[in-house]
Amino acid sequence: MAEVQTTTQSGEMTQRFIEFVMMQAQNAALFLGQIPNPQTGTAEVNLPVARMFIDQLAMIQEKTRGNLTTEESTVLRNAIASLQMAFVEASRSGHTSEDAVSSSPVTSEAASGEQPDAAATEPSDAGSEPESKKKFSKSYGG
Repeated sequence: MAEVQTTTQSGEMTQRFIEFVMMQAQNAALFLGQIPNPQTGTAEVNLPVARMFIDQLAMIQEKTRGNLTTEESTVLRNAIASLQMAFVEASRSGHTSEDAVSSSPVTSEAASGEQPDAAATEPSDAGSEPESKKKFSKSYGG
C-alpha cells in the first residue's frame, strides 16, 4: 500500500512541477509581449525581466538534471526552447535593451559545456567587448 501512496505523491509532484514551469513560462511570455498585460490589456515588452524568467528556467533545468521524469524534462526543455526563440524575435523586432545583453548570468548550456546553436549565444556587439567578457555572457540574439 505504501507504493501506491508514493506513486500518487510522485504524480502530484510531477503535476506541481509542470504547473510551476508553465507559470514561469507564462510570466516570461508576458514580458516578451506574447500575452497582454491583464491590467492594461496591451502587450508590453520588458526584455531584462523576460530574460530573468528564461534564465531561471534554465537554472532549474541544470539543477534538476537526472532527477526529472521524461514528461517533466520534456515540458521544461520545450518551454525554454520556445521562450528563447521568442526572446530572439522580440530582440530583433526593435525591443532591444542594454540591460538585456549585459546583465545575464551564465545559463545551463554554458555551465554544462553543451554547445547551443550560434543564434542563442552570439553577443550583440562582438567587437566592443574584451575577449574574456564574451566567454561569460549569453545573448539570445539581438
